Amino acid sequence: MAFPISVRIRLALVVAVIGAFFVSSTIAQHSPTTGNTRQPVLVELFTSEGCSDCPPADALLERLDSTQFAPGVEAIVLSEHVTYWNHLGWRDPFSFQAMDQRQRQYSQRLSLDEIYTPQIIVDGTQQLIGSDAAALSHALAIAASSPKQQIAIEAANRTQNSVHFTVRILPGSKATLVAALAENATHSDVARGENAGRTLHHVSVVRVLKEFDSKDADGRPLSLPEPPAFSVDKATGPLRLVVFLADRNTGRILAVAEQNINR
Repeated sequence: MAFPISVRIRLALVVAVIGAFFVSSTIAQHSPTTGNTRQPVLVELFTSEGCSDCPPADALLERLDSTQFAPGVEAIVLSEHVTYWNHLGWRDPFSFQAMDQRQRQYSQRLSLDEIYTPQIIVDGTQQLIGSDAAALSHALAIAASSPKQQIAIEAANRTQNSVHFTVRILPGSKATLVAALAENATHSDVARGENAGRTLHHVSVVRVLKEFDSKDADGRPLSLPEPPAFSVDKATGPLRLVVFLADRNTGRILAVAEQNINR
């Protein structure tokens, strides 16, 4: 049966409106950075006080942390100090070998020929020179376009020697749960090596890093040892507890969250 022209026009308008609704709904579901939503993205900087190229990267990480300059991104930053520069005249007081191992693991996964500093890894899948602000902004935009799983830190508190917390994610995730404690360093006066005579500042320096199984993210009690006092000037601000899920095969960050813990 044929409809009058006026009826057909109204039907076409209804179909167009319905189609537009479904298109906009689909876009909203796959665009986590629309509106006021900021997509959490993990930014890891491998750095060293013995490396003369690293202070500009340290400064860029601090600027990202304080200004959150990437649209639609909640950058959760970690400064990870490696040890392999320590034999060149200055022992980085924030370095430890777990950071070397973590960087080597990324190098293998990303099929890199060598490890270097300063190096930034974004969400476990993109790497760039740590002082390249334009490349960092581009990598953050790419990372923010991929939706993440929900992860929540609960009941976080500290005792004299430990930080206690629970983590919750959707069940069924097959990934590695990683928890880190980080803090800011007010300043470090470098006496020798490539940065001799400079006063360096660091943000969100990893002091403790521990891996758990994703099955531990079911609300069961977890803990990390509180880091020892800095051997340099006192730290500023609260401890940062950062937890994230990493794909066991690719290293891709599937979820990440951060919570400050008062001293």
